[in-house]
Amino acid sequence: MTRLWSFLLLLCLAVSAFAIDSESFEDPALRARYEYLTHILRCPKCQGETIAESNAGIAVDLRREVRRMLSEGKSDAEILDFMTARFGDFVLYKPPFSTRTFVLWFAPVMILGGALIIALVVIRKRTQQSFDDPPGSDASATEGNKVDAT
Repeated sequence: MTRLWSFLLLLCLAVSAFAIDSESFEDPALRARYEYLTHILRCPKCQGETIAESNAGIAVDLRREVRRMLSEGKSDAEILDFMTARFGDFVLYKPPFSTRTFVLWFAPVMILGGALIIALVVIRKRTQQSFDDPPGSDASATEGNKVDAT
């Protein structure tokens, strides 16, 4: 049974390796630019993969569009401008820093900072409580041993 699961996993990995178009540029410089562009553009459907890695229909269309624009002699900047005009900054794996993308760049830092502050407050409160009522003190022993005398 383990061999079957291993085979299926290997098959899934092999299928994703064929995501890039088999059609190749004759010019190595164009091929290198094509590889670069398809690896920095995010698939709008998959969101976690580049258009080079994705088998989604839109990724295939975007690869075809990049290929067409390169064949027409467009520059990398023109291609990236076209894609961001159509899909927004989201299509770039490394969106430019601007007021619109401020939260995108600093949200992880702000969340981590907030979590550290909360952790420090909780630790400080627990430490303070343990100093106020040590485990062997009379106050903690009498509270735990109270019996209702009614």
